[in-house]
Amino acid sequence: MLHGIEKGNGGDIDHLLIGPGGVFSINTKNHRGASVWIGDSMAKVNGGKPRPYAAASLAEADFVQGVLGRYCAFKVSVEPVLVFVGIASLDRAATQYSVRIYQEREVASLGPLTGVLTPDQVEQVFAVARHRRVWLRA
Repeated sequence: MLHGIEKGNGGDIDHLLIGPGGVFSINTKNHRGASVWIGDSMAKVNGGKPRPYAAASLAEADFVQGVLGRYCAFKVSVEPVLVFVGIASLDRAATQYSVRIYQEREVASLGPLTGVLTPDQVEQVFAVARHRRVWLRA
């Protein structure tokens, strides 16, 4: 697990989980006590204006996949994950399949996943991902 990866454009990747279950780009949103509805690309917090959280998570995963793909000797797939922290409720649209949507207590379900990367591939991806220059040059 890597945290707070700075990107060359001034943004950051909140968390990057690398393991036998694959690579997950984790985007976190803190909305303490709020009710959240999430659709295919947008989220509404307490019924407010739509926010492009899911779309941003997809874009971030694509970015991570591109960066890691440049430096690894194999194709690296990256799954987008959007995690809501401290919320009261989460309602997922039935059509939302492109981004994994979790509350913070559900993230542990990613840990036991296997079958995507070999131990050697996990080490290679982690070796690339932990180097700051890889992200700042992207």
